[in-house]
Amino acid sequence: MEGGGGEESLRSEEMEIAGAPANLMEEEYEQLKPTIEAHHQYRVGPGRCSSLLTQRVRSPASAVWAVLRRFDRPQVYKHFVRSCSVAVEADEITVGCLREVSVISGLPASTSTERLDILDDDNLVFGFSIVGGEHRLRNYRSVTTVTEFRGDAGEIWSVVLESYAVDVPDGNTEEDTRLFADTVVRLNLQKLASVAETAVVAAAEAAPAEK
Repeated sequence: MEGGGGEESLRSEEMEIAGAPANLMEEEYEQLKPTIEAHHQYRVGPGRCSSLLTQRVRSPASAVWAVLRRFDRPQVYKHFVRSCSVAVEADEITVGCLREVSVISGLPASTSTERLDILDDDNLVFGFSIVGGEHRLRNYRSVTTVTEFRGDAGEIWSVVLESYAVDVPDGNTEEDTRLFADTVVRLNLQKLASVAETAVVAAAEAAPAEK
């Protein structure tokens, strides 16, 4: 497990959960409570907001994690990323590494410098912060977790939770800021689910038929 120092997402009685998780079944929420308390709480004061979004994926957690953990390839599932570059090879990426992201035109941003804060392959926790670039998401920090579920009939699915905290830009309201960030995150999570599910289907079709 790797984690960055000075993390904002930590257990504390002074911290609040980044919004109530929506679209979860009761049994999912009960299993996810420890994860939410451990990774999706933020210290949010005036001029700052946070949110927590969920995405159900019809694939094992390993398939989701294989896409999510690639700090060097966010464009695989992030709609508005044109390109990404890192200064090290993929197998050398560790907490503290930076990536330079180019954003597609049409958004109030052009570039983003992002730092890897958490890469926990054991517990499937990923986190990053935006530390520079030309954009309006100041002091943005995000944490994403992946949890696998198994139903009584043997079905397997995963639930992805992504939370963030960010400054409210001058001239904007907290509601406007959350609406914009939520929309981007929600689209990314939907694409993440699609990519993971497609990979599982492709792997099954490529596997040799059982004799």
